Amino acid sequence: MMLGILCLVLAYIAGSFPSGLVIGKTLYHTDPREYGSHNTGATNAYRVFGAAGGLLVLICDVAKGMLGVYLGQVASQMGLGSADTQIYFMIVGGLLAIIGHSCSIFLKFKGGKGVATGLGIILFLAPWETLIVFCVWAVIVALTRIVSLGSIVAAILVPITMYFFNEPLPLTIFGLLAALLVVVRHKDNIIRLLHGKELKVERIKKK
Repeated sequence: MMLGILCLVLAYIAGSFPSGLVIGKTLYHTDPREYGSHNTGATNAYRVFGAAGGLLVLICDVAKGMLGVYLGQVASQMGLGSADTQIYFMIVGGLLAIIGHSCSIFLKFKGGKGVATGLGIILFLAPWETLIVFCVWAVIVALTRIVSLGSIVAAILVPITMYFFNEPLPLTIFGLLAALLVVVRHKDNIIRLLHGKELKVERIKKK
C-alpha cells in the first residue's frame, strides 16, 4: 500500500517537473518566465525559444500527463485498489500531474496552464476524443493565432466528446473537472480575449 501512495506522490512530482525552465536554461540559457506570458508552458516556450524549443516542451508536458495516469494505474496495482477501481486511480494520477504542472513544487507552486499535460492524460485514457479535440484546437489556433482560445474551446469539448463516445462515467466526470481546471487557469486570458488584448503566438524578439 505504501508503494501505491508513493506512486501517487510521484505523479504530482512528475507533473511538477518544470520542463520549460529546464529546457530553457539548459539549451537556450534563458528563463521563459522573463518574457511573454511569463510562464513555463509550451506556448510561451515557442514564443521565446522558437518551434523546436516549443515542441520539445510540449512533448515533455504531454509525457508528464501520460506518466501521471500510468503511475495512478501502478498505484492501484500496488494494493490501493482493484480491477474495478483502477480507472479511478488512473484519473487521480492524471489530476495530480495537472495540479503539479500548474502548481509546481519546484516553482513556488506556480506553473503553466495544464493544457499540454491534460492532453497527455486524455491521450492515454481516450485517444479518439483526443484526436477530435486536438484537430479543433489546431484549426482555431491556425485561424486566430491565439492559443488560449483554442485551449479553452478544446477543454470544453473534452467532456462533451467523452459523453458522445459513451465513455465510463468516472472518465467523463474527470473530463469535466479537467476542463473546469483549464478554464479557471485561463481566467486572465478570458478577460484579455473579451477586451481584444490577448497575446498571439508569435516569436518574441529578446533584447
